[in-house]
Amino acid sequence: MQVAVEIPDQFVRYLVPEGRDAARSLLEESVAGAYRNGRLTIEQVRQVLGFGTRMQVDVFLQQREIYDYTVEDLDKDMATLDRLFQKDAG
Repeated sequence: MQVAVEIPDQFVRYLVPEGRDAARSLLEESVAGAYRNGRLTIEQVRQVLGFGTRMQVDVFLQQREIYDYTVEDLDKDMATLDRLFQKDAG
């Protein structure tokens, strides 16, 4: 599906960084917002934006300060560190 959006010229400079393709920039912002709100998965982001790898998606999300690191992830990492330090000390 192709979607056309009309934006008055005087507002484009506020929505699209200078020198960027307007259509791509707006698509990326929409996709980032949908991912942030849980409406798209990592794989869907990859497909919509035409990335070849998950690593490209990770870079894309990091550039927009969107991280997939939960409190549960932190707890697991801390437990792993505790086990490793106990192993070295013993």
